[in-house]
Amino acid sequence: MPKRELGQHFLVDENILGVIGRLAELRPGDVVLEVGPGLGVLTAYLAERVAHVHAVELDRSLEPRLRERLAGAHNVELRFGDALALDVPSLRPAPRKLVANLPYNVATPLLVESLDRAPGIELWCAMVQREVAERLFAAPRTKAYGAVSVLVQLVAQRTGFHAVSRTVFRPPPNVDSALVAFRRTGLPPDFRHVKRVVEAAFAHRRKTLANSVELAGLVGRERAVAALAALGRGPAARAEELAPAEFLGLAAELG
Repeated sequence: MPKRELGQHFLVDENILGVIGRLAELRPGDVVLEVGPGLGVLTAYLAERVAHVHAVELDRSLEPRLRERLAGAHNVELRFGDALALDVPSLRPAPRKLVANLPYNVATPLLVESLDRAPGIELWCAMVQREVAERLFAAPRTKAYGAVSVLVQLVAQRTGFHAVSRTVFRPPPNVDSALVAFRRTGLPPDFRHVKRVVEAAFAHRRKTLANSVELAGLVGRERAVAALAALGRGPAARAEELAPAEFLGLAAELG
């Protein structure tokens, strides 16, 4: 029985698997990390097409059904626990792709944390709420553009997008979903500092960027205004006006 508090919507329609395989660019030698295998529909599909699957599930009550579904899949390693606490770099063999139908309540933090805490991941293919998928690669000055947009776009480039019907899940969610795929392009130096600056800049969206970072406790307003001036931005600039690359300059100016 799916648990709403865990954001569980199990993938049950296998017709969508081919789309996932295409967007994930699956190859026989791939090592894949899957978060939230649920009933194992995607896990079994991956196991038939790649070298190794690390499947991480929080809900221990699903273990009997997962083990039954994956009984003959000797290249699947099941782990039970919180994926947000998983030390991905310690996994062997090392995963190079993250392919998952992500539980809605952890999708955004998991994707953002994996940008630098899972540096070996080169390609992501994730099923998420459509709103989240659109937010990841939203453009500046749009309503969807925010801290998550900036951080993801500083690290990766979108390679695919596919809207998904609610009928492929059980129970059907109350929101639309989408598959989004993106490939790593690099990791800016001192990404943790950049992340703190970006999150502080967007912490109070109705405020100017300078006021927002001050309210967030990052730096004083005067210092933020000086940093913006160095970028050619005025003191009334708002976070949603800056392109992702400008946040690198802002982080450098703030030191």
